Amino acid sequence: MSNEILVLYYSRHGNTAALAQHVAHGIDGVPGMAARVRTVPAVSTVCEASEPDIPDAGPPYASTADLEECAGLVLGSPTRFGNMAAALKYFIDGTSPQWLAGALAGKPAGVFTSTASLHGGQESTLLSMMLPLLHHGMLLVGLPYAETDLLSTTTGGSPYGASHVAGPEADRALSAEEERLAHALGRRVAETARHLAAGRSA
Repeated sequence: MSNEILVLYYSRHGNTAALAQHVAHGIDGVPGMAARVRTVPAVSTVCEASEPDIPDAGPPYASTADLEECAGLVLGSPTRFGNMAAALKYFIDGTSPQWLAGALAGKPAGVFTSTASLHGGQESTLLSMMLPLLHHGMLLVGLPYAETDLLSTTTGGSPYGASHVAGPEADRALSAEEERLAHALGRRVAETARHLAAGRSA
C-alpha cells in the first residue's frame, strides 16, 4: 500500500489552504509517510467551465486516482452555512465508483475547516465532511484532549478535527494552537495508516 496520505481541500481565501499545509507537515513528520496535497476547482454557477484544467497556483486538482492510491485521507473545507463547500461536495459526489469498489474502506481519515467566526458552524462542518467518509468505510481519526491545546485554545480547535477562525475579513492568521492542532491531526492520521499497514504485513 502507498505511504502517502492525501490532503484534499477547497479554499476560497487561503485559510483552509494554510491549515492544509500544517496538516501536511504533521504527516511528513511521521517516519516513512508523506503528504500528497491536492485541491478541487470552484463550482461554476453557469453551465460552461469556469476554471482552467490546471490551477494557476498551489497544488494540482485532485483526481479519483489520488483517492485510490492513498493510504489515508485528510479532508478540508471552509464552512458554508455549517456545511462543507459545494466544490468539495461536488468532487466527493463523483466518487461512487470508488465507493462500489471499496477503494477507501479501512483507511484512516480526518477533517479540518475554517470559519469567519468562532461560532460559525465549525463542528457541524466537520461532521458534514465525516458523513461521506463513513459511507466509504473509512476509519475516522479526531483530536483527543491529550492534545492539550484543545483545553486552552480561544481560537479554533475541536475534538472532531482541526479548525481556524479566520475573522469576518478572512485575514486572521492561524494561531499557534491552530497550527499545532492541524499538525497533530496530520500526524495522527499518518501514524494510524502506518500502524494499519504494519498489522496487515505482520
